[in-house]
Amino acid sequence: MTTSTAGQPLIPQPPATVTALRQALAQIAPAALPAYTRELDQAADQARQGAELGPLRRFIAQWAVYVHIERHPDLAKELRRWEDAAGSGDAAQARRAASEIGRILDEAHAALGHPSR
Repeated sequence: MTTSTAGQPLIPQPPATVTALRQALAQIAPAALPAYTRELDQAADQARQGAELGPLRRFIAQWAVYVHIERHPDLAKELRRWEDAAGSGDAAQARRAASEIGRILDEAHAALGHPSR
């Protein structure tokens, strides 16, 4: 993984294309590539079956957000910490974690110019 200096993103945000997102993942989160490929195949199959591009658009938006977060190691670490807390078994902690996860995802969507969820 590439290193970052003082809160700077590891890489620029790539264009929201299948190829550019794959290349970005190879640089900053290579362990995510198998999931990316598997989900791309599923989205392509759904798009073919339904004869519409919605599944591919959702796939690209989801992975653009993932890349946006992973480009910022501190933010990615915070997200993982909240994801771990969500599974702690404590209901209050899980609610707080869900709220924080939602905030991080909402901010990432907004940074990319995606409509609110």
